[in-house]
Amino acid sequence: QVRLVESGGGLVQPGGSLRLSCAASGSISGDAQMAWYRQTPGKQRELVAHINGAGAISYGDPMKGRFTMSRDGTKNQVYLQMNSLKPEDTAVYSCNLFQFVGTSAQEYWGQGLQVTVSS
Repeated sequence: QVRLVESGGGLVQPGGSLRLSCAASGSISGDAQMAWYRQTPGKQRELVAHINGAGAISYGDPMKGRFTMSRDGTKNQVYLQMNSLKPEDTAVYSCNLFQFVGTSAQEYWGQGLQVTVSS
């Protein structure tokens, strides 16, 4: 079992910044992948940023140049630095971990963080 605990959401003005954190604990494989997703009511879940087991990071197009995902040396905590926030970034942001244990695929989600960008 894996547990994901997120922190750092909240209310910020347009143009402001927020930093989200996600701490993973439990049985985590060395090549586990982690990601941030976001969702607003009535819309599909959207990939924000993803890091694979080798440390390669990719971003959803609307986030490129504004958001930065990072991971600590233990690979068990990831961060999302969000700059130049826009009202359309308002969403529930969730941390995700995906891994294979043997041939079994496992996926875990955090509880979700509300991020509201508003003046």
